[in-house]
Amino acid sequence: MADDSVDPGGSIESYRAFVPAPDLASQIGPPVSQSSKPSLILAVVVASVLLSLAFWIALG
Repeated sequence: MADDSVDPGGSIESYRAFVPAPDLASQIGPPVSQSSKPSLILAVVVASVLLSLAFWIALG
């Protein structure tokens, strides 16, 4: 029977180097700074206006 406490290939340690600890992992993704939230909202508003303008021209 294999010993579960020893990883002879070191693959578990290599994998854990790229996986954040559960207490450090965010549930919703990386935090967005307060200064970029207004620009993100503005980008969504501008994209929706341009998309609705394109539909209005195409259907008009």
